[in-house]
Amino acid sequence: MIVKLPSEISEILKKFNKAGYEAYAVGGCVRDLLRGVEPEDWDVTTGAKPEEIQKIFPDSVYTNAFGTVIVKTLSERPELKIIEVTTFRIEKKYSDKRHPDEVAFADKLEDDLGRRDFTINAMASDGEKIIDPFGGQNDLKNKLIKTVGSPEDRFNEDALRMLRAPRFAVQLGFDIEEKTAEAIKTNAGWLQAIAKERIRDEFVKIINSERPTEGVELLRELGLLRYIIPELLEGMSVGQNKHHIFSVWEHNLRSLDYAAKKKYDTEVRIAALLHDVAKPRTKHGEGPDSTFYGHDAVGARMAIGILNRLRFPKHQTEKIADLVRYHLFYYNVGEVSEASVRRLVRKVGPENVEDLLKVRICDRIGSGVPKAEPYKLRHLRYLIEKVSRDPISVKMLAINGDILMAGLSLAPGHKIGYILNVLLEDVLNDPKKNKKEFLIERARELNQKSQEELKKMAEEAKQKREEVQMKIETVSKKKYWVT
Repeated sequence: MIVKLPSEISEILKKFNKAGYEAYAVGGCVRDLLRGVEPEDWDVTTGAKPEEIQKIFPDSVYTNAFGTVIVKTLSERPELKIIEVTTFRIEKKYSDKRHPDEVAFADKLEDDLGRRDFTINAMASDGEKIIDPFGGQNDLKNKLIKTVGSPEDRFNEDALRMLRAPRFAVQLGFDIEEKTAEAIKTNAGWLQAIAKERIRDEFVKIINSERPTEGVELLRELGLLRYIIPELLEGMSVGQNKHHIFSVWEHNLRSLDYAAKKKYDTEVRIAALLHDVAKPRTKHGEGPDSTFYGHDAVGARMAIGILNRLRFPKHQTEKIADLVRYHLFYYNVGEVSEASVRRLVRKVGPENVEDLLKVRICDRIGSGVPKAEPYKLRHLRYLIEKVSRDPISVKMLAINGDILMAGLSLAPGHKIGYILNVLLEDVLNDPKKNKKEFLIERARELNQKSQEELKKMAEEAKQKREEVQMKIETVSKKKYWVT
């Protein structure tokens, strides 16, 4: 079967062939080509040793013990700028269930393909033919994730493969072959030997897939979730109260599912999954009147523990914890003051407010409520925008009453206020005038007028500002469909 390789890859293969070596595109890029999907990265394998590769590609880089040489191209496509070229190899014993104790170079492509994880990733192509000794094309056709050879052997070599199997399953929409799945269930505990950062990366890929809920459920079925986020399993069969029709487990998954459908980002998806993680630990009573007081605060602390354990970056951990902590914010139109809204914005951070609202919406849909964004949430959006804007007031000016009194030798009184209001009107008309020197000079001119004249000018200026503010309010209300 002929597959069309990019010219950059074809050129690399030709250079190897010209030098007398076999070379092939290999792994996930071949899998994706056969699926009709544009590969996100490209790998090449060859019979040439690393030193020989460097002779063919003088500007290449070789800094590892696994036979991988980095070859640069002149491509304008990011995924083709740097190509990993690896010598045919076989790998010996894996003492730590992740890295081979020894890497030996092989003479045959088939030996190299035989060390790979799954059949769909163990294919190679030179553009003219597909080399597929383990039936990867057939498994692609049948949408199966199946190990190359014995599942126990492959997972014993690299336990992270047990997590890669469900990740590929949800990303590709495939099933895991029965013997492969049974081997994962039997040996799930091997995952404890893997670095938490590697587990985190695979987990995030599942969460960011189009079917993350299926992925988390699959992790549970395979016995892997207990070694990643066991806290989530505490919600299994834990009933809620009259505001919920699903168990805590189902509710968290449904919240995540909505986040995925709306294509929300990683932090919102994880916060949606974890927002009620503390409910089982804070539950009091049973039935429709049971309570979960403080589950938001306890949940935030649990989220920090979970994310720290998985080695998430500090900034992500803090943001997700805040989204969990404040997802229960109270807001009813007419009951909550603008000051309260300002405090909420200050707590969660202006840059995170929109994501907090998204988590709240996921929570609603996950509870079985049909309407994602009711009137009161739209009204809150409007009010957040309102309190987040710089106020149109004399506080915007580069001077204040104290500076005026000192500069003009004026005593405290209404005249100071009148002058400031007129100055504000000048600045609103031309923001470039908001400079101390200009404002002092303009204030001297205004000070020559009588107090009555200044009062009239100030009232006219105030009226104009109110008219402008009213227009802004009207636009904002229409934007959020509020009255």
